[in-house]
Amino acid sequence: MRNARFAGTFYEKAESLLSKQIEECFLGEKGPGITPTIGTEKIQAAIIPHAGYIYSGQCAAWAYKALAEGGLPDLFIIIGPSHHYKESGFSMETFETPFGFVRVKQDFARNLAEKGHLKQNETIHLTEHCIEVQLPFLQYTFKQQIDKIKILPILISEDADLKNIALDIKETLMEMNLRAVFIVSSDFTHYGPNYHYVPFSENVKQNIYDLDGQAIELIKNQDQKLFLEYVDKNFSNICGVLPIVLLMNLVKSEKILLEQYYISGDLLDNYRNSVSYASLIFK
Repeated sequence: MRNARFAGTFYEKAESLLSKQIEECFLGEKGPGITPTIGTEKIQAAIIPHAGYIYSGQCAAWAYKALAEGGLPDLFIIIGPSHHYKESGFSMETFETPFGFVRVKQDFARNLAEKGHLKQNETIHLTEHCIEVQLPFLQYTFKQQIDKIKILPILISEDADLKNIALDIKETLMEMNLRAVFIVSSDFTHYGPNYHYVPFSENVKQNIYDLDGQAIELIKNQDQKLFLEYVDKNFSNICGVLPIVLLMNLVKSEKILLEQYYISGDLLDNYRNSVSYASLIFK
């Protein structure tokens, strides 16, 4: 069992307050303006931010609105960066949130591990926030089917063989005849002295927008070679670079939509330090 480690910091700890907080993310000025409605549209994947809800929640709401419109799959494979370890791996622990429990699809995890390129690693998940902060949104979005939500939480670091991990995941899904939706948990540019990243000091807002815009266009073009070249050239500190590249190996999308984008500086009207948030949907 993995307790709700970040309840009370990244999001509200009390169930009623958390429900209200997420509802306000959907209905807020930068949110989609409506709460999610379950549908049957084909959705393959989403890139969703993972900061505190007061910052990135309204951006994340756009992605969850779209995921709702795709209906509940057999499995959500949630892929995030390992912020604290240079190791990759998945967790098989049940996650607890103020809304209840989110369970791992154990048979899928075991079958994937047998293929050899991605293993269970509970240690790297203990202090990680990027998976946990997605789960209350997922439970709120699919509240009518909350007990049927199944996940596989994966953290990716430099040791990962991305191409072979992607092949293992796709083969396991095919062999088990499962429909999965992929969620990549990632923020974009972290600008400012707090993040040791100050590539410019004038026209900061526009330059951050331009920097993120280049990355987003390369993601929409599904060009992982140019995306990685962009990351190296700009010393980009997008935290989910490797999970995004893994996603590019997992899905080929007919249409990728940028649902929402803004930066924390917009909310605070202060651009000395700022983190960028984007919700992208892969159809």
